Amino acid sequence: MTQLSINQLQCLHLGPIDLEIAQGQCVSFSGSSGTGKSILLKAIIDLIPNQGDIHFGDQDRQKMRASEWRKLVGLLPAESFWWCPLVGQHFPNLNSHQKDWFAELGFDIDVLNWELSRCSTGERQRLALLRLLCHEPKVLLLDEPTANLDGTSTEKVEGIIKQYRQQHTCPVIWVSHDQQQIKRVASEHYVLEHNGQLQKVAA
Repeated sequence: MTQLSINQLQCLHLGPIDLEIAQGQCVSFSGSSGTGKSILLKAIIDLIPNQGDIHFGDQDRQKMRASEWRKLVGLLPAESFWWCPLVGQHFPNLNSHQKDWFAELGFDIDVLNWELSRCSTGERQRLALLRLLCHEPKVLLLDEPTANLDGTSTEKVEGIIKQYRQQHTCPVIWVSHDQQQIKRVASEHYVLEHNGQLQKVAA
């Protein structure tokens, strides 16, 4: 089974943290503001200095270039970043299946011709998720992917993530403060405490 294994991960005030996420499993993280949930995701993807061993199946993060690891493990940050003026410039090689995802998240394919400045916060958030999925990562790290969305858009986002997770059988870490959402999307739930430890609670 291809699982994500995190062993003795430490970063700033966090850890040591041990966690295993099975192939196709979604686990959720929650915790008070400032406990370090976003920091933890950035440590897993190796964006900030950290210590510990992380494996995806037989692939060892320490033996891979950072750029290769980040293709394998994809992070959706709480705030999306864009570097080109047009939406379509961020989606250069879409296949037909990926184009269908736009409709599933409520976009006409003409959105590719939009300027980013036209997009609302919620639209950018949904587009950032599409951008991540189009890179086809094998692991998803999702930092509050529906925080700025209404109920209808939240349902669509939850649906496409579930579809992707099942089709690619990828492990998923989903940060959320919404207890009802946690019950819908995750099989296990962990709370990040102020002491930097993950505490498993009922999902």
